[in-house]
Amino acid sequence: MKLIERTEYLNKLKASIGTPDIKVITGVRRSGKSKLMEALIQYIKSSTDANIIHINFNLLEFEELVSYKKLYEYVLANYKEDVANFLLIDEVQMCNGFEKAINSLHTMEKFDIFITGSNAFLLSSDLATLFTGRTLKIEVYPFSFKEFCKYYDYSDSYSAFEKYLTEGGMSGAYLYKDTEQKFAYIKDIFETLVIRDIRQKYKIRNRILMDRMVDFLMDNISNITTIRNITRILSTNDETTDHKTIGSYIQYLCNAFAFYKVRRYDIQGKKYLASNDKYYLCDHGFRYAMLGTKNMDYGRIIENIVAVELMRRGYEVYVGVLYKKEIDFVAIKGNEKVYIQVADNIESENTFLRETAPLLKINDAYPKILIAHTRHETYDYEGIKIIDISKWLLN
Repeated sequence: MKLIERTEYLNKLKASIGTPDIKVITGVRRSGKSKLMEALIQYIKSSTDANIIHINFNLLEFEELVSYKKLYEYVLANYKEDVANFLLIDEVQMCNGFEKAINSLHTMEKFDIFITGSNAFLLSSDLATLFTGRTLKIEVYPFSFKEFCKYYDYSDSYSAFEKYLTEGGMSGAYLYKDTEQKFAYIKDIFETLVIRDIRQKYKIRNRILMDRMVDFLMDNISNITTIRNITRILSTNDETTDHKTIGSYIQYLCNAFAFYKVRRYDIQGKKYLASNDKYYLCDHGFRYAMLGTKNMDYGRIIENIVAVELMRRGYEVYVGVLYKKEIDFVAIKGNEKVYIQVADNIESENTFLRETAPLLKINDAYPKILIAHTRHETYDYEGIKIIDISKWLLN
């Protein structure tokens, strides 16, 4: 498989070397966590004289370490004096009671610890209770459009985006030449994520309900909704459910990075709103693989791509509300704030005016952007930057 250096993630890991944190690499399945750890190992080897203890529980040679006492003993047996000791563990959840070994080893202050794990078993929400030491979470996303272009050596961003729009960022699929095989691979990842991880961890019995709920969320990405509305829609004459069950199922999916919940933000009142959220899929390629072209809406797919890209760039992402009008995104990072509208085709004057109108009503001086499938260079309209989606993704 062709490999490209995921520089931004690797730089974060490099910067964390020597800190007292337990470094936890998280992200949806097959997003490249293990490959990133391999890249870190190569960097450590090339830059310093260190003792590297690397355990990959996917490999049979480490099968004997699946109990925390065996893991603890193995690590101590391989410790070396008078040199920096790095402990790197892939799929740490496969070791029973792994947190006991990790906590004890971390307390000794002899190891620089990096771990990855299956997300349903090593959830971000669990880190504070699993580990007694401070944790540093580094979230890995599927390939960005920039990484996609780098992998395929694309120079024409417009034609590259047409392919990325359907293929998505699950890089393992890039090995398959046949389109059906690509989507079969992507579908298998998602079904494995749902069935083997979430269902096993939470002992979910009503598989049909969860499948229907997943299909609903995929079919309605970027639509504002509530847990109660989803419950009402999924309840049938033959089967009823309750909002607590649906809410739990959605939380499990978000914990496993399959979906991201985006809250609403009152621009005028500068406060967060408690109701009516949006849900975005971690990678839009999953939607094509699971649902095909059913109810295809390229505007919503592009909005999903923008939402995930903003998160990838480190923004807090919210749905903006101003005078009962929706603004697709309010993106905040430190003192920086950006208002963003997203559309597919804005060639129609009516569509263009509809998309720019909410942005023109915002009175503060923060940047305002309309991202669309324009296939043109960036231009300005009444202080709003109109940017082609492919250009914005590469910026």
